[in-house]
Amino acid sequence: MFKKGISYWSFPGGLEGTKPVAEAFTEAKKYGYDSVEVALSGVGDVSMTTTEQQAKAIIKAAKDAGVEISSVATGMFWGKSLSASDPEVRKEAMEIAKQLIDVAAWLEAGAVLVVPGSVDVFFDPSAEVVEYDTVWARATDAIGALVPQAAANKVAIGIEQVWNKFLVGPAELRSFIDQFNSEWVGSYFDVGNCMIQGYPEQWIRCLGSRIKRVHMKDFRRDVGTAAGFVDLLAGDVNWPEVIKALKEVGYSGYLTAEMIPNYKLYPEVLVKNTSNALDAILGR
Repeated sequence: MFKKGISYWSFPGGLEGTKPVAEAFTEAKKYGYDSVEVALSGVGDVSMTTTEQQAKAIIKAAKDAGVEISSVATGMFWGKSLSASDPEVRKEAMEIAKQLIDVAAWLEAGAVLVVPGSVDVFFDPSAEVVEYDTVWARATDAIGALVPQAAANKVAIGIEQVWNKFLVGPAELRSFIDQFNSEWVGSYFDVGNCMIQGYPEQWIRCLGSRIKRVHMKDFRRDVGTAAGFVDLLAGDVNWPEVIKALKEVGYSGYLTAEMIPNYKLYPEVLVKNTSNALDAILGR
């Protein structure tokens, strides 16, 4: 059975890390969600300084609210890339990844979202451009070094396909994952992110059992830029086919809506609207 989830980033203050996670849990339950994906950031309740003891309090808050913690994401890899040319930056990125896995283990989340590297950063023209083969090599080294920690903590490393000009097709992502020969490396599949390049239902069938977690986003192809990300059901995703494909490959876990950015006015309505859309998609 699918579990309906919402990203911490979807709440007002989530992207900034200022939203208390306990409030996010309570609001998620209020609007009918089963789970919340929390996010590691530079500030807030889940950060680089979060301790195991603090994580226990977060688990308690989730249980008190009646929701599960599905996974731990982070946006910090955009600024500190695992494929950066500067070895010091790569070292910092590895520290982020290690903390990400530790926090996920402490929170009993079971999976983390990792951006393994970037050829460029689509929203930052000043970011360096790295050769594709170099990104592959550095990302392979980084993820390979993290596998023992992930396995020891029983936390899956979910490689997300993002707009980084890397792993731009399902076969590429599948090959990248398979080289590690580990059940603890898989795909954090984002439905909306692949719309500009293909069809999510095809990606799902190609990735199959490698899918560890799923992000639910919608996208309008005729826009063709980041402005094309729209509310669920307002874009071009063929949701019946997506759900059919997920069932075909045996995925029955968390479906986490990642709605970014928030509405400019009355942003709290986004979480409620998204819950209604997910109910329609899941036939609830």
